[in-house]
Amino acid sequence: MTRTSTIALAGAVIVLAGLAGSFLATTGLFAPEDRFSTCRAGSVAGGDLGGPFTLVSETGEEVTDAQLFDDELSLVYFGYTYCPDVCPIDAQRNALAVSQVEEETGVQVQPLLITVDPARDTPEVLARYTENFHDRMLGLTGSETQVRGAAEAWRVFYSRGEGEGDNYLMSHSAFSYIVLPGGTFGDVVRREETPESLAERLACFADAAN
Repeated sequence: MTRTSTIALAGAVIVLAGLAGSFLATTGLFAPEDRFSTCRAGSVAGGDLGGPFTLVSETGEEVTDAQLFDDELSLVYFGYTYCPDVCPIDAQRNALAVSQVEEETGVQVQPLLITVDPARDTPEVLARYTENFHDRMLGLTGSETQVRGAAEAWRVFYSRGEGEGDNYLMSHSAFSYIVLPGGTFGDVVRREETPESLAERLACFADAAN
């Protein structure tokens, strides 16, 4: 084989290797194993949901996402206390799931309620609201800028409806989010999921995280 042929063959091998690597990367055949895959309700893993934010807790203290998601599994919901129907139903479902997984496995999950209505949901209002659902549910508010930043990090839509003074409703997306210790997105919880199903998945995430 001539020197020119050898160089051409080597080049072809490099090109084929590159194409094969691209194929395997895009198809995920040799992707790292996802230890949380069996815990998810859908096929979407990780993603870029979440991000840094600073809010004010119902105790009046300023807290960051790093503090909230430090070492516990969390269940995050965006809603508001004046919500007439959807929010209390979702908050109750989340509270029941958190209680069930704690009773059955001993694992503690931190339930969080981030308001989309900071104008009315002061720390005091949130504290009175969350105690109706779970003794460890923590309400979070802040300035409009702070709340908007947290909502955008989690791709939560919300807007104020028509009305005068304090007589108005908020439109908002109604998902909950399972967040792993350290703040990594785990999965979306849809409204139709039952407390029993959610508790089972929370236990699965907690077990896989250890």
